[in-house]
Amino acid sequence: MLEKIDNIVKNFESDLSNTKALKALEDIRIKYLSRNGLVSELFEQLKSASKEEKPALGKALNALRNNIQQKFDDLKVALEENASKDSAKIDLTLPGREKAIGSRHLITQTLDEIKHIFKGMGFSIAEGPELESDFNNFTALNFAPDHPARDMQDTFFVSDDFLLRTHTSPVQIRVLQKGKLPVRSIMPGRVFRNEAVSARSHCIFHQVEGLYVDKDVTFAELKGTLISFARQFYGNDLSYRFRPSYFPFTEPSAEMDITCYLCKGKGCRICKYSGWLEVLGCGMVDPNVLKNVNIDPEEYTGYAFGMGIERTALLKNGINDIRVFVENDFRFLKQF
Repeated sequence: MLEKIDNIVKNFESDLSNTKALKALEDIRIKYLSRNGLVSELFEQLKSASKEEKPALGKALNALRNNIQQKFDDLKVALEENASKDSAKIDLTLPGREKAIGSRHLITQTLDEIKHIFKGMGFSIAEGPELESDFNNFTALNFAPDHPARDMQDTFFVSDDFLLRTHTSPVQIRVLQKGKLPVRSIMPGRVFRNEAVSARSHCIFHQVEGLYVDKDVTFAELKGTLISFARQFYGNDLSYRFRPSYFPFTEPSAEMDITCYLCKGKGCRICKYSGWLEVLGCGMVDPNVLKNVNIDPEEYTGYAFGMGIERTALLKNGINDIRVFVENDFRFLKQF
């Protein structure tokens, strides 16, 4: 048996010296150290040895197993370190990896451009909470108690007195309640309405509203401000018109249209073949609104206007589905 032990030692060292990979090393472990390996076979043969031989043979077999195990472990550690070093090497022949750099969302870009234009015309920026009181969102803005917008089908009510704001007009009320006149501000923000989601409408969207209250403010100033904005935002080569309309918080009220910049007024699918695009609503602040915030309408007048950011971005960029703004589709986002 001692001769067999010597042969195993020689064969093991020969196999080990030719091993350069972890897979081959695992094959050696199975050959020598597994339950059915060569070392285990020698331990089985030890049972048939004489009592006189067993102590010396047992000692030799234990030394053999420990020696093989130690050399196997040392080589395994060395091979694993080499493999780790190889994986960390940089292949300089590979082409460089281009970093994917993000950009601002189209809604943010549109909102920033609008804010920049109005700031250039002397407007400050005011913001308010998205959870509003019924008074600020409706009552103070001259909505009648039975106005359809108060119905649960249009508004997300949190309680009898609080709701998710349906427009950014409550920020106008908050600004006016401070009593610091004159006021010349725009109010950007997110609003909520209980509407079915479709290609043309969404339950969550963004608005920018504007307010100017001072002594002797006129409708002519309102028109001049909005025409200046439209030309800066949409281009100088457009025509415009103001159509009479109705809003509870302004009187008189109007809607502003511009010539469709896609078809240049000839008529297309985007403008419904009318040649015109509605871009915003506006009007003179209703005297009742001023009274509700303790401002004398005999001394002060003002104008207000508002537009939806998603609709503005749709029109300006020729997009036909509002849902793409919130679907997080990289193919869409990387275009802007």
